[in-house]
Amino acid sequence: MKLPLLLALAVTLAVGLARPAAAQTTAPADTTVTVYGYVDGYFGLDFPAPADTRRPGFLYSHNRQNEFTVNQALVGARYDDGRVRGALGLQAGTYPEANYAAEPQVLQHIYEAYAGFRPLRRAWLDVGVFGSHIGFESAISKDNWTLTHSLAAEGSPYYEAGARFTYQASPQWTLTALALNGWQNIRETNQAKALGTQVQWRPGAKWLLNSSTFYGNEQPTDSVRRRRYFHDFYLTYAASARLSVLALFDIGAQQARRAGQGHDTWHTGALVLRYRLGRQPGSPFAAALRGEYYYAKNGVVVRDAGPLASAPDFFVRGGSLNFDYAPTRRVLVRLEGKVLNGRNPVFAPAARPLARTYANLTGTVALAL
Repeated sequence: MKLPLLLALAVTLAVGLARPAAAQTTAPADTTVTVYGYVDGYFGLDFPAPADTRRPGFLYSHNRQNEFTVNQALVGARYDDGRVRGALGLQAGTYPEANYAAEPQVLQHIYEAYAGFRPLRRAWLDVGVFGSHIGFESAISKDNWTLTHSLAAEGSPYYEAGARFTYQASPQWTLTALALNGWQNIRETNQAKALGTQVQWRPGAKWLLNSSTFYGNEQPTDSVRRRRYFHDFYLTYAASARLSVLALFDIGAQQARRAGQGHDTWHTGALVLRYRLGRQPGSPFAAALRGEYYYAKNGVVVRDAGPLASAPDFFVRGGSLNFDYAPTRRVLVRLEGKVLNGRNPVFAPAARPLARTYANLTGTVALAL
């Protein structure tokens, strides 16, 4: 689907769905149609400057430098009458260009497309394409604590295709079970299906604890089966009206390429502190400090990460400082500086390809509407 056709379809969708949303004379009183749109434009610089405008291949969001561009332009609609719900969202930008590159072109612009109903009073069953049940961050950068996505988010699914059963056991407990095509793929790559779970516990207004799992075979049909196991854990805590804390740890394992060699493992962690600046409760200023790392034995699950021969175990660590300014409820201006350091030459200029470690300093500013 070419971009002009995508935009024309998006405009038609927004206009067509906006009309029945305003005309409630023929719809039930509890019917809700929400039309939404989002644009995330950004500009970034890397030091030292790479040979082109693309950032390292394991980054999929805000992955261009020295270029004014759009990370994500999104338009869609959601319907929910309390018994039936559904959504259709279409997107374009450098994020879907990079992260959906393995999908057929006609599917690359789908942000979400699902339909669902209530089989039980406290449950939903959804089928289609929807956001991942793994991780704290969504594809929409504005909703995250930091401008750029974490290494954990870039190394785990942003979207999934399959069936999702969600049960609200109580105000504190939410349970979800999923049957999926696989690890972030809309088009099935083999005849096997993957399974996932999610448990969220809110012991109080200040706490959220999340446990998500994934199990499946992620190899093509003509390849040897290699099962993948993964667990994502994170917690958030509102220490005060101004300070919030996020801690995350993910761990996974996949059967090695050769029989009898056990499993290749990977793990990643992050700690984020978010602080509301200014003494007023509605202050438009905020800051976030993040520390993180990502380790993958034999580069497992790391796609397009650059040469691994000199250091087969992929390892990256880094930190970032983020400043936010929200002049209105619908606009967010963000500035972030980030340092990444790795053993692999994914950041290295050609002048020093044999260095043992490589560092990269990035600066990015984004305007989200």
